Amino acid sequence: MYLEKKPIRRSKARLLLGKVYYSVKRYKQWYFKGKHYAKNISLELYSNVLFTHSTPLLRKLKDVDMELQYNKITNLKLAAKKLNGIVMKPGQTFSYWKLIGKPTYRKGYLDGLVLCANGTFEAGVGGGLCQLSNLIYWMTLHTSLTVTERYRHSHDVFPDVNRKQPFGTGATCAYNSLDLQIYNGTSSDFQLVIYLSKDNLVGEWISTEKSMNEYEVYESEHSITAGMFGGYVRNNKIYRKVYNQNIGLIKDEYITENHAYMTYSPYLTGK
Repeated sequence: MYLEKKPIRRSKARLLLGKVYYSVKRYKQWYFKGKHYAKNISLELYSNVLFTHSTPLLRKLKDVDMELQYNKITNLKLAAKKLNGIVMKPGQTFSYWKLIGKPTYRKGYLDGLVLCANGTFEAGVGGGLCQLSNLIYWMTLHTSLTVTERYRHSHDVFPDVNRKQPFGTGATCAYNSLDLQIYNGTSSDFQLVIYLSKDNLVGEWISTEKSMNEYEVYESEHSITAGMFGGYVRNNKIYRKVYNQNIGLIKDEYITENHAYMTYSPYLTGK
């Protein structure tokens, strides 16, 4: 049962101290916890494509300056260079932020769209990189890799427009506390391919071995409920069916659940 928490307004000092605390905690995990993190990039790509997905680079969003979206493309190109070709050996963990590093102006990152904790948005350096973490998370759900750390979006900011995948199948990110981490518990090597085409951000998981399984990710129990503290909350649960090429359906498993405050009216109508 989901228990909605009352939104907390914290002072700037409290927010800064919290950011420092979680940042230090993340560095300790990266360098002192004994995990083996993927770090090697290979320009020689594996031959077995496991899953491919793409998302449009530009979307017309209400009250959002398109310049922030064009800046996002620059940010995605810089981040893609850090991830394209990364190899995950068995027993290794992929860490989104450990590979990309902190987005800064000095590195060439620009102001893009950044979602705030209260559901509003603002311009911020490196903004728009959630599109990349969303893409990687969605692709990973269609492989035998294991997602070990992922954060859901706290707010549903924009109405569905031509949605092609279930609500809540993305992964929000914020350097470096909100990371996306993926573990390779298989006996095969995996490799991530990320690039930008003219109109899309494109990703692939490829491997040294062919997969005998196919995956169907779907939502259940979707609902919109009145929030205890005002507004509306959008809810659902994400499941995954696993089909073996020889046997058929071998697993129907729970993945996660989502609860997000809606920043728009759930009764909007139109084209």
